[in-house]
Formats: sequence, structure tokens, C-alpha cells
Amino acid sequence: YGGMGLDFSYSIAVAEELGNIRCGGIPMAIGVQAAMATPALTRFGSDELKEQFLAPTIAGDFVVCLGVSETEAGSDVASIKTTAVRKGDEYVINGGKMWTTSGCQADWMCLLANTSEGPPHRNKSLICLPMNLPGIHVAKKIDKLGMRSSDTAQIFFEDVRVPSKNIIGEEGMGFTYQMLQFQEERLWGVASALTPMENIIQETIDYTRQRKVFGQSVLDNQVVHFRLAELATEVELLRSLLYRAVALFVEGNDVTKFASMAKLKAGRLAREVADSCLQFWGGMGFTNEVLVSRFYRDMRLMSIGGGADEIMLSIICKYMETLPRK
Repeated sequence: YGGMGLDFSYSIAVAEELGNIRCGGIPMAIGVQAAMATPALTRFGSDELKEQFLAPTIAGDFVVCLGVSETEAGSDVASIKTTAVRKGDEYVINGGKMWTTSGCQADWMCLLANTSEGPPHRNKSLICLPMNLPGIHVAKKIDKLGMRSSDTAQIFFEDVRVPSKNIIGEEGMGFTYQMLQFQEERLWGVASALTPMENIIQETIDYTRQRKVFGQSVLDNQVVHFRLAELATEVELLRSLLYRAVALFVEGNDVTKFASMAKLKAGRLAREVADSCLQFWGGMGFTNEVLVSRFYRDMRLMSIGGGADEIMLSIICKYMETLPRK
């Protein structure tokens, strides 16, 4: 279908390199395309769907968005309300999606919708939804604190008809497919944050070395260089956890626990690095002229998007409870 046939570790290498882009929105949009909205189609989609949607997405001719979150169902995926009712050879879709990255420009959406009245973890399906169909309304581009180079849309569906053959895999397996898809999303997100954190620390070192206060450089204060050394150490620890999770994932293991741990740590560490480094920039850190202030805004999303910190903690707790008790 036009891809290189490489394993997921190569995607992580790409995500790390994209961290050299001096904003978070562009790497995030690429991540949605490569690691968030297409893994389920790649694993479970029919050959026809892959030809129609996956091949042009890999080629860059199509932009894809992921339709999961809603106004009252973000991290709580099981609570989504959007429905896709089977009528003959079609699904009729009603509802809406929120916080949809690339939603204003997407050619198609990997849509999660309720396709039956069954239990919330068994009544959902993933559907390839062309975004040019009648009844799809892109309501607005959301004005956000950070990630401002990435369009984020609120979208409504009103009696949207899509062929039933556009379902990915089996009906009712959408929640499971999306949970699997989340693991790649979270690992990609962690990888995309590593390089920006390294760059922010290095730029802070360079700035504080040349910035003079009370007759000496800011960096000459022990509290500053000790803190920067501590943050650099934390980044390397996170990298080790990420690489362990990726190695296990490539071997076919369930890495839900490690991916959740890495996602939790990445969100918190990104906030810690941004806040600490911005403080050392003083007044310049409060301007829009330096990378640290943009990182401060953009990376705040890490603790919210793709499953909030609290969701990561609940997942980790569940896996810890499966360990043998001593």
C-alpha cells in the first residue's frame, strides 16, 4: 500500500527527529496520520478499504483525522454517544466529535461510533468516513492555548450515510481496536516530546551561560546547573522506558502498562522541564520570541490528550493489581 514495511521502532525514530521542528502542532499532525488514525485500518481493514483510504494516506494525498473524543467523552471512550445505525447496505451516522486534530482539512475520518445497543465495550465499531459526505458539518476551528499550528475541529454528523463495507474489521470490535491504536499513539507522543525537552534544556544552558546577573552568568549559580542536570537525567530515564516499551511492542507483546507509564511520565516531565527552564529565562521566557515559551504552551497537551494523566494512573493501577501478592 506504499509503505516501507518497517517495524514500529522506525516510527519512533521519526517521531524523535520531528521533535526538532520548533513547534508541537506539526509533529502532532504527522503523528495522527502515521500512528493514531491508521494502525487499526492497517491491522484489521479489508484490502478494499486499504486501497481506498490507506494507500493515499501513506502517499500523503489524503489527510486523515481520528474521530473518538466528544464534548462529554474524552478520556472516557466508552461513553461516546455518536451512533451509526445499520440500514440495508449503509450506516446512518448521527452525533458529533470534539478536539479532532486536522479535522478542518481531513479527507477522511477513522470514526468510532456505537453500532448497537450492547455493552459499551462491545457495541462500538471503527468506520472509514469520507469527510465530503452530505450531513457532515465542520462547526469550527477551536481556538487553543497551544498547538496553534494544528487545526482542531468540532464536527457534527446529521444522517450521514456511509457504505457498510467501510467498517474496519468486525462490527462491535471498535473499542478494542481503538485501545490497541492508543498504544501506538501514546508511544509516538512520548517519542515526539524527547527531542524538544533536550533542545529546551540545551537552549537554556546556552542562554543562562551568556546572561549576566550580579556580575556572573546565571548558569554559574549552583541551583541552576544542578537543576538542569537533574532534568537532563529525567529525560534519559524516560527515553529508556520508551525504548523498552517499543522493543516489547515490536516483539508482539502487550505494552499497555509501559506505554501508560511512559505517557504519564512524559506529560509530567514536559511540564516540569518547560516550567523550570522558562523560569531561568526570566522576562524573556514570558515572551513569544523564544522556544521555551512555545514549548510551555504546546507540550501542556501531553498530560491531557490521548488519555489524561489520571487515566494513565488508573490503567497502571489495574495492571499492578494483576501481579502476584507476596
